[in-house]
Amino acid sequence: MSCFKLGLCSVTFRKKSAEEIVRIAENAGIAYIEWGADVHVKAVDDARKVKMLCDEAGITVSSYGSYFNCADYSESKWIDICECTKEMGASSIRVWLGRKDSEKTSEAEYETLLENTEKMCAVAEKYGLLVCPECHGKTFNNNTDAILKFKEELKKDNFRTYFQSRYFRMEYDLDRIDRTYDFTENVHVSYRDLKREQLFRKKDKYYLDTLLKKFREKDFKGIVMVEFVSGSSEKQLYKDIERLKSY
Repeated sequence: MSCFKLGLCSVTFRKKSAEEIVRIAENAGIAYIEWGADVHVKAVDDARKVKMLCDEAGITVSSYGSYFNCADYSESKWIDICECTKEMGASSIRVWLGRKDSEKTSEAEYETLLENTEKMCAVAEKYGLLVCPECHGKTFNNNTDAILKFKEELKKDNFRTYFQSRYFRMEYDLDRIDRTYDFTENVHVSYRDLKREQLFRKKDKYYLDTLLKKFREKDFKGIVMVEFVSGSSEKQLYKDIERLKSY
């Protein structure tokens, strides 16, 4: 039994139905699902459906992977996202913090991001929701110093972050965990054979061990979510989850 809460992002299986994803999660002993807006939950009716499926399986909807970008704020679209999130019973919304690395973001673009995110947090707060940018390259949340600055200047308690390994940058990853732990909501873990950031293969076990040990030492209360698996294979997911349960 893992000391972590274990979750699954529905984007792991974009080609499978919501019913299939819930079945897979149930079979794997996964207690949480983050539903994505790209395929499975595009409107409130979809949100009601996945909530019902998860309730029947004893699974909690943890979050909404909205793919909403803070660079393009639309109040009406954001309210729709908050409505969907609330309908699912989720507590947080995953978003994208711009479209450029922090180092390439101009002062004007930064001010727009800050202003938009402040509005988003204010609306989300009325719904009792958290706003959480994905930790990713080509966004402002690509750099620890950048997200710390953003968090400090935003001054919103319902703004938190995801953690996602930058892969092969152990020193950076451990430092990131240390300095953003207090407002890290969830962790994304991917198992893939492709050469890209955020992948873990069998030979990389030590790397993943080290990062999860760090979270364990800090008594991490968030969710460790599988975001992708090799070949989008159901069998591979079961293997990966068993591995995560060992931590």
